[in-house]
Amino acid sequence: MATAASASTAALRAKTPAPTPHPGPKSTLAFPWASPGASASASGRLHASLHLGGARSIGTANGTGLHVLHPDVTPLAVPKMAAGVGDQKSILLYHCEEMTDLAQQVAARNDDIQLCSISWRKFPDGFPDLFIPNAQNIRGRHVAFLASFSSPGVIFEQLSIIYNLPKLFIASFTLILPFFPTGTSERMEDEGDVATAFTLARSLSHIPISRGGPTSLVIFDIHALQERFYFGDAILPCFESGIPLLKTRLQELPDSDNIAIAFPDDGAWKRFYKQLQHFPMIICNKVREGDQRIVRIKEGDARGRHVVIVDDLVQSGGTLIECQKVLAAHGAAKVSAYVTHGIFPNKSFEKFKPDNGEGPEHALSHFWITDSCPLTVEAVKDRRPFEVLSLADSIASALQI
Repeated sequence: MATAASASTAALRAKTPAPTPHPGPKSTLAFPWASPGASASASGRLHASLHLGGARSIGTANGTGLHVLHPDVTPLAVPKMAAGVGDQKSILLYHCEEMTDLAQQVAARNDDIQLCSISWRKFPDGFPDLFIPNAQNIRGRHVAFLASFSSPGVIFEQLSIIYNLPKLFIASFTLILPFFPTGTSERMEDEGDVATAFTLARSLSHIPISRGGPTSLVIFDIHALQERFYFGDAILPCFESGIPLLKTRLQELPDSDNIAIAFPDDGAWKRFYKQLQHFPMIICNKVREGDQRIVRIKEGDARGRHVVIVDDLVQSGGTLIECQKVLAAHGAAKVSAYVTHGIFPNKSFEKFKPDNGEGPEHALSHFWITDSCPLTVEAVKDRRPFEVLSLADSIASALQI
């Protein structure tokens, strides 16, 4: 039986043709078994030829019964980005009429910022008749708008432009709103109070997205940092500060080594103390005595110092004046003030007189404001003790973020 089986096996082998050598990979299929023309070698190992973007990978045996692909790869072309890391963006800067001077200063700081115009017209009934010249030419460009919400009457016309610019197929959109005007109405104390800071934040949160994504919103020294949570996910608020401008100016004073910083209340201290912590600090607060609220020094020493009162904004100026008097009564040699936003309704800036030798209890040595509120800047021009610190450099830098 064994002899017969051996003979039968030998006869079968004689009838089976020997495998021919594989001529090499020709198929362009990644998996040869997917093709009716795929063949197997005598050892049962499969050969494959793989093409990726014009590159070929050839299979060779690895001794395990499988073939390993060795790519002969030519790198694929990678599209170039519009601007590399560290490159300056070319910005088209639009602005409202009130911000013309500041916009010109911003453009003068950087050759990559180009001023653009808007036709601010009105219909006979008073509603805005607006026009953006050469709208098709701004497609694919980085665009910014410098706004001033100085009164409710100008907000609507500016929002109309702000809502329209991102729809012109621009690459990105940045809104610069140096002063967020409803920031002091950020909370409710009684049922029925309306937090208009939330209302304005929600209005800005509905700016249409541009081709580059959500709008970037630049605000300087918002009244309360928690207001960032009033904005929706469709806008990216970027909070900047005017304090670096103040610090630079203080270094230029002849008595820069004798400066102390005073805060009119705990809120101002919380907002700014980290940026000014290398100065001696004085914290004031208001206490109620009968029907009056009186400013007192909570901590710190004003004696012999040039004390600079720092806050985010000023309205009537009553608190600043009371703080000035208290500091003078506690021995301050000089008293000055700084606010990022000088609002001064009803010409309340007239309360502040320059120090012509009368002493700090009667007048201020300096009153620094920024140009976030252009109407105030025009009103106090060449008027002592006021001095304007321009946000132009800070805005030009923020546009490159």
